[in-house]
Amino acid sequence: MTETVLVAYGSTNGSTAEIAERVGEVLTEEGLTVAVRSAASVPDVTPYDAVVLGGGLYGGRWQRDARRFARHHRRALTERPVWLFSSGPLDPSASEREIPPAPGVRRVADRLDARGHITFGGRLEGKVKGRIARMIVNSGKGGDFRDFEQIAAWATTVAGELSSEQAGSRP
Repeated sequence: MTETVLVAYGSTNGSTAEIAERVGEVLTEEGLTVAVRSAASVPDVTPYDAVVLGGGLYGGRWQRDARRFARHHRRALTERPVWLFSSGPLDPSASEREIPPAPGVRRVADRLDARGHITFGGRLEGKVKGRIARMIVNSGKGGDFRDFEQIAAWATTVAGELSSEQAGSRP
């Protein structure tokens, strides 16, 4: 099985970070060695055999740190398996149907030859950063729409793909 997986994330209000933590927990339970880190804090991806990169969606765009991470580490990321996730819809739609990646995320997926992408529901509640985010919360349209069972199932699928890929590379 792949030795070390990086789960990197771009998160403004903490929701995507919590999703990344759950992905990391599941990958660890599946026997992988995992590091979960904010995208802004990762200087180098070469120590990792695979990468899961997630970003919160804000106005249809991936969070800045996730975009910068993908751009900065592009060459190294194309040399290893990569999966992407987005978080954002503030409704149950992400649990009800597959949501295609936002156009910018689709471009990142294509450039990195990502193995897959999924969109999870987001969370926006309490004291949040950003004028628009505060307006959403204050209007009563925020909430927590993350589906942690869906997140765990997706992470288990990623672990299975890594396991079968590693098994296929053995003599």
